[in-house]
Amino acid sequence: MQARIVSGRGGVLWFLDGWRIFRKAMLGWLAMVAAYLLITNLVVYVPVVGIFAALVLVPPLSAGLMAGARAASRGATPELSLLFDPLRQETRAQLMLGAVYMVSSVLVFFAMGLADDSGQLRAMLGGKLKPEELQPGEILRPLIVAAVLYTPVMMAFWFAPPLAAWHSTGAAKALFFSFYACLVNWRAFLAYGAVTIAILVVLPFFVLALLVLLSGGAVQRSVTGLLLALVIVLLPTLLASFYASYRDVFGEGS
Repeated sequence: MQARIVSGRGGVLWFLDGWRIFRKAMLGWLAMVAAYLLITNLVVYVPVVGIFAALVLVPPLSAGLMAGARAASRGATPELSLLFDPLRQETRAQLMLGAVYMVSSVLVFFAMGLADDSGQLRAMLGGKLKPEELQPGEILRPLIVAAVLYTPVMMAFWFAPPLAAWHSTGAAKALFFSFYACLVNWRAFLAYGAVTIAILVVLPFFVLALLVLLSGGAVQRSVTGLLLALVIVLLPTLLASFYASYRDVFGEGS
């Protein structure tokens, strides 16, 4: 197992590869993504431990999504059972990854809360702040703190779940190899991030602005339909692109 160095152009293609993977098995892939979202959102509602349990499940279920994307890329229909394969095959490693991810996420949230001196971000997230009362400068600091602290966490977990699932590296080695692979492929990830932001943020904003302009503002139904269509297409494509990045850096897996 050795991390390859991918060019910036390769990073640009990851999102497009994600679309190709999604297109090969749309229904099966949509079912897997829907199951992932349903499980993680339902677990959150478990009293007291729900949010922590949901965070623990993120790495193993992410590895399951990777398995589904790998099956789709090979022309097979992703089965829902693949979502739970990493937990069955590498239970200890995946739960260790989940525990580390949970603790890391809680620490990032805690630091973000400490940086939110004015309480504006908490008020906004809690729905207690009206849009006209929002002061962008007050929420910028906690968001920057969260972004800075979460970046190394994201790097450590980007490849870690499939590495632990398919290469039996164990949790610690999987985290190290993932962080290192992201670090040496910073150009590819920078390009991938730019393309992802352009497609997920800039493009929808441009389309919505165009709809508002052409309709004189009366586009509520059109906007709702467009947002739903974008979620159905872009979210599965984004998740499939994670496997595309893994395949480029580490190969297709076992």
